[in-house]
Order: sequence, then C-alpha cells, then structure tokens
Amino acid sequence: MQTNVFFLGIGGIGMSALARWFRANGHVVSGYDKTRTPLTEALTAEGILIHYDDAVENLPSAVRENPADTLVVLTPAIPKDHREWAWLREQGYDIRKRSQVLGLLTQGRPTIAVAGTHGKTTTSSMVAHLLHHAGVPCAAFLGGISVNLGSNLLLPSEAGERGSRLSDGEPTTNNQQPTTSAIPVVVEADEYDRSFLTLFPTVAIVTSTDADHLDIYGDADTLLESFRQFVGQIQPGGTLIINHTADASVAAAAPAGVRVLHYGLSPAQGPELYAANISAEGHLFRFDMHGPSDAEQTALSANSSQPTARIEGLELAVPGFHNVENMLAAACVARLHGLSEEQLRAAVAAYRGVKRRFEFIVTAGTPAAPKVYVDDYAHHPREIEAFLKSLRALYPGRRLRVIFQPHLFSRTRDFAPGFAESLSLADEVVLLDIYPARELPMPGVTSELILSQITAPEKSLQTKAEILQNAETNPNFDVLATVGAGDVDQLVPQLRNILNIRWRE
Repeated sequence: MQTNVFFLGIGGIGMSALARWFRANGHVVSGYDKTRTPLTEALTAEGILIHYDDAVENLPSAVRENPADTLVVLTPAIPKDHREWAWLREQGYDIRKRSQVLGLLTQGRPTIAVAGTHGKTTTSSMVAHLLHHAGVPCAAFLGGISVNLGSNLLLPSEAGERGSRLSDGEPTTNNQQPTTSAIPVVVEADEYDRSFLTLFPTVAIVTSTDADHLDIYGDADTLLESFRQFVGQIQPGGTLIINHTADASVAAAAPAGVRVLHYGLSPAQGPELYAANISAEGHLFRFDMHGPSDAEQTALSANSSQPTARIEGLELAVPGFHNVENMLAAACVARLHGLSEEQLRAAVAAYRGVKRRFEFIVTAGTPAAPKVYVDDYAHHPREIEAFLKSLRALYPGRRLRVIFQPHLFSRTRDFAPGFAESLSLADEVVLLDIYPARELPMPGVTSELILSQITAPEKSLQTKAEILQNAETNPNFDVLATVGAGDVDQLVPQLRNILNIRWRE
C-alpha cells in the first residue's frame, strides 16, 4: 500500500477515523477540508497536515511529487467542481472512496458491521466498548466520538492485543473466509451511496430499514434492495441480528447457514432477543435481557463461559428506550465473542455513549424540579420521536423546548409530515433554516414545510442569534434539546454558558 495517503474531506467523522488508522500504521497522512473544526484541530495536533483552501499549490509536496506512491481517499461530500480533486484525477492518482478503502481494510478479517438508517453509530460504539472493556482484542472504525474511547478509532493494541495489528498488506478476495486468528473489526456500515456493499461481515446488525437517502435511492424499495444485498454478503456461518421493525425481506435475504436473530423491546413484538422490566431513574435505564434459550445460546457462542437466556438488572447510564434496544443488539454480539455475564454486566454499566447522542450538556435544579439541556444528532423522524419520548419519560410534566435544524433539502421534502409529527411531542419547537450539506436549494423547500404542520402549543422559525437571545430573555422551559445533524452544535457552547449562569442564579 502507498506511503502517502491524502484525504479530500478529512474532517468527516468516517474519514478522520481512517486518517488516524493510516497514521498509526506508519503512513504519511495529510488532507483537505473546507472548514476548521475541533476534529480537524485534533488531527493537526496528532501530526496530520491539513489545509482549508482548495488550491493545487496547497497539496503537500510529498503528494504532488509522488503520484505512484500516493493514495487519495475521497468523501462523497466533495463537490464536483473541486479543483484539487480535478487535478488529482487528471494526473492519474489512485483515488478511492472512503467506503472502498474501508472494504479493503476489512477483507479477510472477522467483521462486525452495524447497518441501519438510524442507530448504527451508537450501536457500533456499544459493540466496540463492550469488547474493549472485557479485554477482547478488536479494532473499530466509528461514525462518532466514543466518550469511553475518546476517539472514533480503536486500534487493536489499545484493547490488550499482544503484538498483532491490522495489517495493511494485500487484500484478500471477497469470498475468502476470514482467518480464525484475525482480530474482529467493528465498522459502521453506511447505506448512503451504497457504501456498505464493500463489506462482507461475519456478524451484521441491522438497526432499521426506514426510508432515507431518497436523493440517492429514489424510492424506499430501492433502498431495501441495497439492504438485502448487504445482508446477502454475510459470510457463511455468520450471524444477522436485526431489529424486529426492519422490513421482513431484509432478514429473508440472509444466505443459507446464516443465523438470524430479531431483537426488540417487548416479547409481544415477537423477537428472540428482547428487554423486560425496563425502568428509568435519573439518567439510568435498568432492564433485563432475554435471549435465546440456553441450548440455542450455547450453539451461538461456544466460547461463552456462562451461556444464559436471561441476564437481569443490566444498568445503562446512557438514557433512552432506543438505547436499551441498541444495547440488546450490542450485548448479543458481545456474548457471541465470549463475554461472560459478569463481564457483560460490568461493560454495560461502564458505557458512556457517543458525543452528540443524548449528550447531557447542563444539569441543574433539584430532583423534584430538574433543569436539563441535552444535545442530540437525530435527523430522521423516527430518531427524533425516540429521543423525545425518552426525554418525556425521564422528565414527566416538565416543559420541553426543542431546537431543530433540518438536514438536507431532499430529506425535508420527503419527510416533512414525519418531522412535524415527532417534533410535536414538545411543548415548544424552534426551527432553524435547513442545513444544505451537499445539496443546492430546492424551490419551495424550506423549514416552513415542517413548521406549518407542527401541532405543538408554541412554534417558531428563528436564527441562531435569536435562539441565543431568547435563551437569555425567555427561559420558559425546564428541558432544552438541540437536535440535528448540521451545524446546530455550534450553539452548544454558548447555550451551555447562558444556562449555567441562569439556572444557577
């Protein structure tokens, strides 16, 4: 593999994980991004050269002078008219998408791939944490910053590996069986642009198959076909752990010999893996995990020292019914990799989540009258519904203000009624303008599409400046939530400062 690795869009969460991996494995890593962020600053501090102006002369000399010894990794977010990309193409550089590189790095190795239109970042971080906490050597490429790991990358040496690391040698063929001595690799399997079809997992989790990315797929069934292809690539003898709400055709696409387990929050929903006795107390969710029968579990996990169909009293410090569901799938993977009941119980209790996933920013007040500010990355109607229902369960009767920034014009157009319905769970909804990301504006598609259908008692469209001013002058809320996948998180430090003063006066 090439000595130099240059990233176009290095500040993306998935791209930065790959950049960190290449640097840790001795490559000379550099990159471009359009925006300076805390993540790009962290990469710079780690020794990675980054520039922010799109100009060929800004390319590092090692990249410009060594095309044959340079790999260029590309994110789909890079615009078609990008000058550096055009020059690199013209010069014949080896340019690969992030998903292609991730596929090469995981070929021939036991791969735990977590897919789904929502929930995959949290669930993959849970899997990586559970294995890491129990001392199981593994690597992980995550789509968010794990609070426990302090990174979006887990290197196998950090999990107690004795001298063996992911090799960057020649990849194997797609149908080659992973060697039993290889360490497992946990990856977030992204359905956007069919990226996850570069993966051939030994264990796959599918958290959801709700319609999304219709700008890419066109319609829901085309998206489902992509999920069916992904599931069809699970290695012989592997396992599919799939949410009971997923389209039935996806589970049916699993190859012969692949074990299929459904999971959910209630046995009434029919899954083999479910939670019982769920209770919320403060930030803590307690639940019992019910899995397959003892005999079935033993067959699934011959290395498990204490196979069991039921583990009582698991304590999850990251709240949310959806997170209980995510942990069920992750815990099943952990059992498949030999964690005992005691190891699993300790690892679940130690999990602290992912940045911007149900992240508590400010907590004040008293137990009887709490004041709370939470930030979350939710950007799909079902994600928002799950998040707000969990907030309601944690803080019943408290006044809830939600600040939401829609992400993408196409997603707003396709799901405006769903967004309005889920956001109406709040007492007050404040909308920002749509965050365009990779898209150009669409005629008639604005945040007003959502606002007009919201039935919450209060609703408004505001700028970031107005939101900050209203937090100062109109703190008529007990629970505040900022929600969205764009740059709404830029408000977090300022809102934290305002509320830390107001709520502690």
